[in-house]
Amino acid sequence: MNLQAQPGSGQSQYRILREADLRDYLAGLPAIVAHLGAAPADWLISEVGDGNLNLVFIVKGTRGGIAVKQALPYVRLVGESWPLPLSRAHYEHLALVHQARLAPKLVPSVLHHDGPLALTAMELLEPHIIMRKGLVGATRYPRFVEDISTFLAQTLFFSSDLALSAAEKKEGIADFAGNHALCKITEDLIFTDPYRIAEQNRWTAPYLDAAAAAFRDDLDLHVAISRLKLKFMASPEALIHGDLHTGSIMVTERETRVIDPEFAFYGPMGFDLGAVIGNLLMAYLASAGHERSAGERASFEAWLLETIEGVWTEFARKFLALWRNDAKGDGYPASLFAGEAGAARLEAERQAYMARLFQDTVGFAAAKTIRRILGLAHNIDFEWIADEKQRAICEARALRLARNMMLETPSFTTIGAVTAAAREARNWQPEFAG
Repeated sequence: MNLQAQPGSGQSQYRILREADLRDYLAGLPAIVAHLGAAPADWLISEVGDGNLNLVFIVKGTRGGIAVKQALPYVRLVGESWPLPLSRAHYEHLALVHQARLAPKLVPSVLHHDGPLALTAMELLEPHIIMRKGLVGATRYPRFVEDISTFLAQTLFFSSDLALSAAEKKEGIADFAGNHALCKITEDLIFTDPYRIAEQNRWTAPYLDAAAAAFRDDLDLHVAISRLKLKFMASPEALIHGDLHTGSIMVTERETRVIDPEFAFYGPMGFDLGAVIGNLLMAYLASAGHERSAGERASFEAWLLETIEGVWTEFARKFLALWRNDAKGDGYPASLFAGEAGAARLEAERQAYMARLFQDTVGFAAAKTIRRILGLAHNIDFEWIADEKQRAICEARALRLARNMMLETPSFTTIGAVTAAAREARNWQPEFAG
């Protein structure tokens, strides 16, 4: 596999596009004009980006619409004081092309990419919404488990040593090795800052002041998170999305699309799996804060737990099926496992491999949860709970579960153990709740 395509070198051509600039730019692209229809002057253009890093425009004509994403030279959430390389748009484009090949119809189609402008035009996903917003509203998505487990199994397996030759794998690693600035954000915001005094950390004060201080003083946690950080930095198992939370997934009841892979690089598979499961656990533990009457979301919460279990179970089933049927890589060469005894030994090793991957998943899910409560970038699952005390109660439950998952990872041998612990956390009351 060779995805090599260098970032645009024409940095002098870069400019931040506003709506009028974008209209003029797109008018010069015949394929985009044909896709949109109508005269450029009649297109409806609006900037809708609500993420942390980029500009996102929706452009609509008489025939159709597109989404246009442009990277900014800084972190949008913070401002120009936090510069960020535009090359992340290049890596996002590479990842989208790769993912579309391995998991067709589960990522948006790329219609145009401009390296120097750090700009990508994609199909407009309608009537899809950001999954996180749907979950806050207690919407269920019947296709989600099937779709996300397919996406994870296909993209992770086929970029791993189980499917690729050593040369192909190393070429893939090289293609994404330059995305280290985005990796650095993860290394700091997820694996370091929530466990120390950092200027940009925030939490629901004063209710979580004691919890934040306890996490900063907990050396057992510091060891556990540092082990996960080292695995993140030093385990290029597969090409991972790198930011696969429920805000990076767009859904309807019939379709799922994974978006925004600008953090993509070769890292540990469990990071993507843990991100999905951790965000679903947060949606579950935040649910009580969105109730108008006690118990009104009970059936939705039961569906969330079933979904969490289904994500891992279906991923594991599909990943193992790929390993049994499509293992053409240099990992575990078939010549070493010939005959009935060899086949049985290899199958036992597959199960052991999945057990190790599940342990990684549990740890990374915990890390993703903690950063969303004690770090810089929070999520609307908790943030949209208007009553600050109720929000803090929900967050304290999530922190309790995450700490347990991170420190007692070996005790979580099944996904059912995770959901059982989540049920227990759902009914726990922190001291300040009284």
